Amino acid sequence: MTRPRTDLFDDGGDTGRLMAELDWADTPLGAVSGWPQSLRAAVRVVLSSRYPMLLLWGDRLSQLYNDAYSALIGDKHPAALGDDVRVTLAEGWDVLAPLIQQAMTTGVASWVPALQLLLERAGYREEAYFSVSHAPARDDDGRTVGVLTVCSEVTEQVVGERRLRLLRDLSLRGDGRTVDVDATCARLIDAIGAHPLDVPFAAIYLRDGAVLRRTACAGGDPGHPAVTGALPDVVDLADPGPAARAWALPDAAQGRPTDVTGVADRLTLPAGPWGDPTAAALALPLPSAAEDQPLGVLLAGVSPNRELDEAYRSFYQLLTQQVSMAVRNAKEYEQERRRAETLAELDRVKTTFFTNVSHEFRTPLTLMLGPLADALADTAAPLAPGQRERVETAWRNATRLLTLVNSLLTFSSLEAGRARSDAREVDLAALTAELASVFRAAVERAGLALEVDCPPLPRPVTLDPVNWERIVTNLLSNALKYTFIGRIRVAVDADHDEVRLTVADTGIGIAEADLPKLFERFHRVQGARSRSHEGTGIGLALVHELTRLEGGEVRVTSQVGVGTAFTVALPWSAARRAVTTGPAANGRGDVARAAVSEAAGWLADPGGSIAEPAAASGPAADELAGARILVADDNSDMRAYLSRLLAGQGWRVRSVTDGRQALDAIHREPPDLLLTDVMMPVLDGFDLVRRLRADPATRALPVLVLSARAGEEASVVGLSLGADDYLVKPFAAAELIARIRAAIRRARTDPSGDDATATTADDSPSALDAPMSTRSTGATAVAPAPPVAEPTARATTATAGGEPAGGSVVDAAGDGLGDILAAEWTYPSVPTSAAALRRDVRLALDELDVHPDVVEDLLLAASEAMNNAVEHAQRPSRPEVRVRLQVGDDRIRISVRDFGTWRDRRPAMDRGRGALLMNAYGDVRLVSTGEGTTVTIERTLTDPA
Repeated sequence: MTRPRTDLFDDGGDTGRLMAELDWADTPLGAVSGWPQSLRAAVRVVLSSRYPMLLLWGDRLSQLYNDAYSALIGDKHPAALGDDVRVTLAEGWDVLAPLIQQAMTTGVASWVPALQLLLERAGYREEAYFSVSHAPARDDDGRTVGVLTVCSEVTEQVVGERRLRLLRDLSLRGDGRTVDVDATCARLIDAIGAHPLDVPFAAIYLRDGAVLRRTACAGGDPGHPAVTGALPDVVDLADPGPAARAWALPDAAQGRPTDVTGVADRLTLPAGPWGDPTAAALALPLPSAAEDQPLGVLLAGVSPNRELDEAYRSFYQLLTQQVSMAVRNAKEYEQERRRAETLAELDRVKTTFFTNVSHEFRTPLTLMLGPLADALADTAAPLAPGQRERVETAWRNATRLLTLVNSLLTFSSLEAGRARSDAREVDLAALTAELASVFRAAVERAGLALEVDCPPLPRPVTLDPVNWERIVTNLLSNALKYTFIGRIRVAVDADHDEVRLTVADTGIGIAEADLPKLFERFHRVQGARSRSHEGTGIGLALVHELTRLEGGEVRVTSQVGVGTAFTVALPWSAARRAVTTGPAANGRGDVARAAVSEAAGWLADPGGSIAEPAAASGPAADELAGARILVADDNSDMRAYLSRLLAGQGWRVRSVTDGRQALDAIHREPPDLLLTDVMMPVLDGFDLVRRLRADPATRALPVLVLSARAGEEASVVGLSLGADDYLVKPFAAAELIARIRAAIRRARTDPSGDDATATTADDSPSALDAPMSTRSTGATAVAPAPPVAEPTARATTATAGGEPAGGSVVDAAGDGLGDILAAEWTYPSVPTSAAALRRDVRLALDELDVHPDVVEDLLLAASEAMNNAVEHAQRPSRPEVRVRLQVGDDRIRISVRDFGTWRDRRPAMDRGRGALLMNAYGDVRLVSTGEGTTVTIERTLTDPA
């Protein structure tokens, strides 16, 4: 039997070994043998974690941490071990002290997503950011004697996002709306000057013959003369003076980027978060069409609190490119050649970005595909059938992701001009027939005929077989995707001039107006019927570019309703080039097999399928047992996963592949809830929601939109169309199930589907379980609010000079707010109440002259306040949320109040943007008492910004 390990520091890595060697008897913690069990347990937790963790113990706040944390404090390690954190992090203690003190005195944990901290860990005063949580650490008696800190450094993310904002602002200021050079430079400098943490000062010098003239500059407080007084106005490049040489302007004007040191001797300019003197700058040439003749020079200060590393230099390179592009557009607005060069430069930067990101995907994909393949092939420990199905789904989709990454890599290489053809002598007819045969089963399963006519060619062809496989695979996939009846024909033939591949189908065809754009990247024919809406939009563009790489061309003929024929023609002169030496690339056929695997998903259960409730695996029977869920998604794996997940809850699940099938299924057998994707063929999710809400028979049907389209805009569109909820992929299964349960319960509690009205419907089980087809969809009168034990929504509105509809006028607190409109609603404390709030507020403001942008801003902010009230209220005295709307002559106010004590939101629910959204769209005040929390959002009516 293995003896248990007793050494406290055994599993602590390098830091654990250092801690084992440390004489703890000389520290405030004393000898290890005297440590309490609670301290020992906490140390084991810290050392066993691969996440940065710091344990502060005792009155002296002695430090114990792990390897991951040691990397964060740099050269302060290992001296910090056992030492007082107030000494180790003295420079940032004024920020950390309140958080640590709060955890120790209140016993309540805190979390800060991006805490700015001053560190001296690398020889200079560094600006750093950390996502950090402080939790109380208790001894054996339960007393708080320390703090457990879990943190991760987010400096690169915070600084990177900040620099991206500057680049975005720069692109907006230099968007070519003016052709005046001085005005353009002034706008650019204004944008740069708004970001002093990264660029303490900046000046643009433009070449004017043999001199450089300072066109614009920024730095320091407005009107601060230090920058303008320290920089030369004009530089004679033939005879530059000492001041110009000190700033390295002549060198940069000749195209040599130069680091400028000793700035503090010539310019007194506090910079950075703590006002440290600016010590360095960069003189960067502004590139022009002539490489040896820069357009001018950008002189920019370097933050004293950030290291001038590769990322910082890359940022300045992008900054320089942005400034250069804007100035060139202003100087040569009418010259198409220069415009094309500018766009090409931006395109190269974007292509490089895609290439780098795609490369980064390969490592995690390898670490997914390898273990998944091993698990599937493991005969010693075979997977159970249910687990095998899950692993196969993961493996298929990881393989699909790898295919997409490879396509992006190939396309970016083609765009950047780095792609090459690994030419081999091949039997083109046999290779093409082999690739076509891979698709035969999928084509026949779709009810189509596959004709392959590839007779032997008179001589071998020299080309890259991998490129040819991509060409044939993309053309066949495209034909299968858009062909529903008839056949697909693959033919190879040749004459004296060229060898040709033809892939023809009897599909939907392409309109003549779309043919010129067919080979443009990301172009998709709008409204075209297809088997799936999935795809990147680069397939035909890839065919075009790969064919050009092989020395050929692609031709297309098409007629709507008849079919399409693609012809890849290779001149014999290109097909007889020199053969590449060395071993051929592995993986022949992988691209075709991956494409067929993806196509199989388009063909799976096209008419839909039904998953019966799984009584054994589902939760205990409740009032929702047997609920009918309709799933609409064009991805077969997603349909299968959702069906399996929801059937496990005891629900009856029907799945369909597009919005049209969903609409038909709803009319045949109304479900209790619709779970729909957004991007689907035939009829997409948004159009489906629009049609459901326009039909009185389906207006009350709960709809949850599930989509890969992230961002506020997509969710606002879905919710504004009438969706009850919007969830972004990837999602947590528990969250999805909880949202479905809340939506169904709300629909059964309020069968009218009107969130702004009260209901007195019978709450008996028979009423709750009534099918959707029996629900009333007409308008109902507003009833008095029932007791809190049965929380429902109520609304009262008042207009100037009139009485409220359905209740009394809300008190306007004597500040003029409420003179025009005052309303109040009470909602149950459930997640779907946010949708009801949006509808009520929008309806109340419809008759007022409120700017649409103001309405949308308020709806977003109020929705976040409602979500916070639902998610944070702990043990509420009333299970409800009250909302008050007041409108005065020039201001509008929304108050959201809950009746519970405050609690931290669960990590799974924390999207990290609620407070940001509310503050972005209005003046926000929060008042929290023992009886509840009230959030007030107020703004002007006339400012839509």
